Amino acid sequence: MTAVAASATRVMRAEQWVVAQRGASRALLAFAAGALSVLAFAPFHAFPVLFATLPVLVWLIDASPTVRSAAVAGWWYGFGFFLFNLFWIGEAFLVEAEKFALLMPFAVTLLPSGMALFWAMAAGAAKRFWTPGASRVLALAIALALVEWLRGHILTGLPWNVLGYALTYPLPLMQSAALTGVYGLTLPAVLIFATPAVLLAGRDGRPSHADRSRAVLIAVVPLAVAWGYGSWRLAENPARDVPGVKLRIVQPSVPQREKWQPQHQLRIFEDHIALSLASPDGVRDDLAPITHVIWPEAAMPFLPLEQPKALERIAQMLPEGRVLLSGALRREQDGNGVMRGYNSLIAFDDTAKAVAIYDKVHLVPFGEYLPLAPVLTALGFQKLTHGLGSFDTGPGSRPPLTVPGLPPVAGLICYEVLFPGAVIDDGQRPGAIINVTNDGWFGNTTGPRQHLHQARVRAVEEGVPLVRVANNGISAVVDPFGRILARLDLDRRGVVDSPLPHSMSAPLYARFGDIIFGMLWLMGIIYLCGTWQRSVKAE
Repeated sequence: MTAVAASATRVMRAEQWVVAQRGASRALLAFAAGALSVLAFAPFHAFPVLFATLPVLVWLIDASPTVRSAAVAGWWYGFGFFLFNLFWIGEAFLVEAEKFALLMPFAVTLLPSGMALFWAMAAGAAKRFWTPGASRVLALAIALALVEWLRGHILTGLPWNVLGYALTYPLPLMQSAALTGVYGLTLPAVLIFATPAVLLAGRDGRPSHADRSRAVLIAVVPLAVAWGYGSWRLAENPARDVPGVKLRIVQPSVPQREKWQPQHQLRIFEDHIALSLASPDGVRDDLAPITHVIWPEAAMPFLPLEQPKALERIAQMLPEGRVLLSGALRREQDGNGVMRGYNSLIAFDDTAKAVAIYDKVHLVPFGEYLPLAPVLTALGFQKLTHGLGSFDTGPGSRPPLTVPGLPPVAGLICYEVLFPGAVIDDGQRPGAIINVTNDGWFGNTTGPRQHLHQARVRAVEEGVPLVRVANNGISAVVDPFGRILARLDLDRRGVVDSPLPHSMSAPLYARFGDIIFGMLWLMGIIYLCGTWQRSVKAE
């Protein structure tokens, strides 16, 4: 018996076992398969696991007599997937455990429960167009691709670990994101990982020789082509630096619990300054070789623009011609006299004058603002972060910042880097993305590592270098091809110096955005409808 035939036998037995499950064991199987699928993503990147776990979802839908039962199976699969993808949010509730620990179990389970509804919709919709052959995998791929896009947009969106990220590691595979974006990779990811096992299981347990050959081709050829394209792209584009720019990234690793306690504010501020004035090996150089210093999100635990002594200290720190870019909180009155607070990125010149300001556009629900604030506040809810009450959003557009000595800069704060196609302003292409963040909320978990990986994919999609600066987390300088040129790891306190990588001409995704995803999705729909109609006529 050949290796492929032996594999087909094992797959057939697995399919029969999955289809035979009922009740609680069926739900547990769906949950376990979804949970194991998380291994395909950062920091594990064990994407071959999806060759085993995604077919389980197909076979559970096979065994579902109704659309409703298919949706229930999809929900359990999605619940396992999102619970193990997002468990790290519970760490934020332990920073001030005396106030928020009781809410942690609800947050850790309710968010995955809600996210799983998208997968329930996908499984139910796919069942509506289910056919006996391998084309049923296309029905699932189309449905999952659509709901993954929807969860990145509905109710402010949370596109954390979209399925397409399974095809973005190692680095050569990541290059495909420059063509389609991560949403565009979702549909082929489902086809690549689910179809081989479905073909090997055959129809009624009888795979043909042609099915076995197609299974091998589908498992190998697309990945080989993507790897070849990515390897060629990387080899043809060595890293290039912007002349005359030398960055110093400061990662102070301030414990989150201490961050906003008044007795620590001066020490934290002075620690940022002391770190800035010394080289990575700890030798004081007073920024002599550096042109730009970058501090993380909300680096100063006060309102720096309202603190003349703090501004004076910044001016003392900066030699002539140097610039500090820092995450900072600020407030101002609007035209109606209402005081509004912002989570901002501010560029200070060597006199500590604010020469460029970006205000965060995409705020974190319950972290930076309370949805339905009057109602929830009356019920005793409050946001997790300290500061100015609920923040206000900046202008909807993101015109690049004009920072002395740098190419045009797109500012991003924290999880704004997660949103494909929405990290730069249309028609105003920047030369660099500066992403200040604070993953100190989430401890030594998978969360900060996944955050970094998704940020790298944004750089590839846009063809723009990305400078990521974290209070704690993983700070890094990433070139337009996703290569990490400098890095400070999780729980490391210190600085790293780096040149700024040069941007490249806009890749395909940067020019057309999610139109590419829409075209792939419509092509799949057209093919599926034809297959489904032929199946109906055959019956």
